[in-house]
Amino acid sequence: MFRRTLLAAIAIALLGLGPAAAASVRIVAIGASNTSGWGVGEAAAYPAQLQALLKARGVDAEVVNAGVPFETTNGMLARIDSAVPHGTRLVIIQPGGNDLRFLGSVERRTANINAMVAKLRARGIRAIVYDPKFPPEDYQWDFIHLNAKAHAKIAHSLLPQVIAAVGTR
Repeated sequence: MFRRTLLAAIAIALLGLGPAAAASVRIVAIGASNTSGWGVGEAAAYPAQLQALLKARGVDAEVVNAGVPFETTNGMLARIDSAVPHGTRLVIIQPGGNDLRFLGSVERRTANINAMVAKLRARGIRAIVYDPKFPPEDYQWDFIHLNAKAHAKIAHSLLPQVIAAVGTR
């Protein structure tokens, strides 16, 4: 009996079916075209770069890119529940500039961001709102979309916040 139990435990450990396999942290990055990686590709977008930085630091994390080009915070709020599956530990909200570009108001944008954070908190999910002003050198030729260097800067600047948020639960 002991031998069978020992063999089963070894098989579980080798196959990764034990508690360590369930340790992966799901993070969702929700936003518009700059989250999706418009003009640089999804592999160079900050969610993919953040995932690589986390893994390099030993954090078993999956960073899901839920960026949708042309979307405003109205759309992000409308899909926050469907874009953030059960089991997600952290959501990075990058609201972007489409609200104001598409004739929305600062007040509505702020209300939508606050509503997204409230919905996530009600589900026990932490949120980071990432909404800096970017310098001109961070943009592509259109001065709307971020270049690859800017995506790398975002990933590096988010890294300590993300580690702090997922490392304490």
